[in-house]
Amino acid sequence: MAADAEHYAYHRPDGRTLRIIDGDITEQDVDAIVNAANEMLAHGGGVAGAIARKGGPEITSESRRWVEEHGRVPTGSAAITGGSALKARYVIHTVGPVWQGGSRDEERLLASAVRSALKLADERGLASIALPAISTGIFGYPIELAVPTILTAVRGYLDKRPGSSLRDICICDRNKATVTLFAEEASRLEEGAGPGSAGRS
Repeated sequence: MAADAEHYAYHRPDGRTLRIIDGDITEQDVDAIVNAANEMLAHGGGVAGAIARKGGPEITSESRRWVEEHGRVPTGSAAITGGSALKARYVIHTVGPVWQGGSRDEERLLASAVRSALKLADERGLASIALPAISTGIFGYPIELAVPTILTAVRGYLDKRPGSSLRDICICDRNKATVTLFAEEASRLEEGAGPGSAGRS
């Protein structure tokens, strides 16, 4: 991991670790970082724009080629490309929902976007991944609703896949209030999770 402020770490009994990091996702030294993408994998602002700027033009061109060959990426699904100039070997582009008031299946689609990203990492045999607060930027998903959905999806994925290659899962954001929300919710969720060690810094 990059030398950012770690606000929370939960060491699961199965040896896997969930971390909440206050830092720049494009600087994380992990196997894959997750891009909060749109269905056309167009890199505009937010996380997608930052990844394109840091990773170089190959990120954008490879994303364009992926869409040309496979079509758009449906909401709740993900695609994977190389990391180009990033520290991460791969970028997993996952498409979360646009918030429309909560009546358009947004919670299910957000959870699906998280699981789809983790599944692609597993299929490549990756050990570490960093995720942003998917859908909470220009897609407008309220952060206080997104946080428990994202964390529950991560935890549920790991619980159901003891053979997963993923060992280190990081949720990374530069907004201190967002990081605090993730840390508090992660601590609350893991209080009843049985043996394991959790800590906040």
